Amino acid sequence: MPGQVGKWRPSLWLVLGGALAGTLALSFLGLVALRFLGPEIGFRNAATLLALIIAGLTAVLWWLLLRLLLRPITALAGYAASVRATPDEPAAPPAHFGTRELSRMGVSVIDMAATLQDREATIRSYNDHVTHELKTPVTAITAATELLEDSEDLSAEDRRLVTQIRSAGAQIEGQLEALRHVMRAREASYRGTCTLADLADDLRRDHRRLTLTIAGETTPLPLACKGLGIVLQHLLANAREMGADAVTLAARDGTLTVTDNGPGISSGNLPHIFEPFYTTRRDAGGTGMGLAIVSSLLAAHGARIEALSQAAGARFVIRFAAA
Repeated sequence: MPGQVGKWRPSLWLVLGGALAGTLALSFLGLVALRFLGPEIGFRNAATLLALIIAGLTAVLWWLLLRLLLRPITALAGYAASVRATPDEPAAPPAHFGTRELSRMGVSVIDMAATLQDREATIRSYNDHVTHELKTPVTAITAATELLEDSEDLSAEDRRLVTQIRSAGAQIEGQLEALRHVMRAREASYRGTCTLADLADDLRRDHRRLTLTIAGETTPLPLACKGLGIVLQHLLANAREMGADAVTLAARDGTLTVTDNGPGISSGNLPHIFEPFYTTRRDAGGTGMGLAIVSSLLAAHGARIEALSQAAGARFVIRFAAA
């Protein structure tokens, strides 16, 4: 990093120990000086003079602590926030690191951020490559099955096999589209705030088969309406597909709870429901990516979701990071 190599830095213990020793020394020397100066210039004048001197020296200590501790920590926190907000754009690293320990921590954080950005770029590139390469053979399979289905020479058994091939091709195509949705969920930025009242009409319109109950409608949640809408659309669709007909949304203090009256989640499925491609509805066309998309989108914005086991129905709790 520019300007960081070969630069001497005090250790943290030296800064803190020096500040503490300096504070104690100022107090002690002030008492000693007052004892000797008081009889000479008057105790009131001596006290005023010493107060000004001590205040000036304390200000110097404060400036040193500000420069060596507070400024580097604030700059590093700002760098981390910038990387989090715009992970695809290069962020300027802190120009000052203060002590040796803060310098090592700063370099580690910057290296970690670069590693994570490189890893994210690698995953994105691999995902784009796989979805692109598989698109052509899937399209060929679909076209071939359509031609075979139009043939009059196929037996009933052959037609059943062609139907299975067509279904498998459609399933692969659905999985590829779900993968693209997951990557978009991780890359898109939905910074902002939203309330359930902002989304209530759209959710009720899109899920007419569900009786929707909302608590904390005006409670602000630290996610833009478009992002929160994607999350809730997936959760409500999941509830409907699992047989629920009523869902309750409750927002409170940075937490959103989604509870339905469906059959619930079995203890065997509970640890896996956020894993990509994990589904109990494969035969019904489920891709197993809906909850993975929700989890990825929330994780990209500093939030997390968990599913809770209960006697009846499914319950999801979303905990948002501080806005």
